[in-house]
Amino acid sequence: MSPNDLPHVLHWDCQKQGCFNQKKRVKFRLLSDCLPGRIAFTDIDAITEIKGNLLLLEWKDHTELPKGQRILFERLTLGCPAAVLVIEGDAEQMSVVSIRVVWRGVIWPPEPADLDRLRREIQAWVQWALANPVFPRMRSPARGK
Repeated sequence: MSPNDLPHVLHWDCQKQGCFNQKKRVKFRLLSDCLPGRIAFTDIDAITEIKGNLLLLEWKDHTELPKGQRILFERLTLGCPAAVLVIEGDAEQMSVVSIRVVWRGVIWPPEPADLDRLRREIQAWVQWALANPVFPRMRSPARGK
């Protein structure tokens, strides 16, 4: 399966729509003076939620996390039901070199990986999230479900 085969994936045509980074990327620098000291906003490449559990993906062309992201991921995974996969690779080609897991405040060392391994890691997290709901099934009062 190629990324083009996946449903509900962002499809952006730079030739027709212009440069995505210029047209759609938020200009965080215009908000930087709202935060104290050297604290800054960071972007997350992807996030999903299943039954109250969060999975974040952060793609890097190297394995080192900036200090602010490292602190954020450590604290986020300590304070809520979240896991982070830090993927080293080439996002344009969707090639994967390694994966680091951040879980319960610990950043594991990178392990060699490829796209198939990343897919298996995500699928394993999905199975875990389904089996470990944070919230009981919510019923809508209007629908009685």
